[in-house]
Amino acid sequence: MDKIRTRFAPSPTGPLHMGNARTALFNYLFAKKAGGVLVLRVEDTDKERSEKKWEEDLLENLKWLGLNWDEGVEKGGPYESYRQSERTELYEKYLKKLLE
Repeated sequence: MDKIRTRFAPSPTGPLHMGNARTALFNYLFAKKAGGVLVLRVEDTDKERSEKKWEEDLLENLKWLGLNWDEGVEKGGPYESYRQSERTELYEKYLKKLLE
């Protein structure tokens, strides 16, 4: 059986809030209990509201909380990129296939 993979995918549109922290904590605990991995993917497709400072704030606060992800932004992994905005080419490829 493959390892459990949980994902936390916040939008960098403001400071980390309790709802996001709770989701990250639950996903982290489930992954760790199952011997799996926590993936951090940034959902930065809202171009008008996403800001680098909020992504940095998010990463800093997750580290402060001790919610260290195993794969994703800053760490890499087998399914890069871990920023949604950098996956456009991949999505376009499959969209084209669906349209055909």
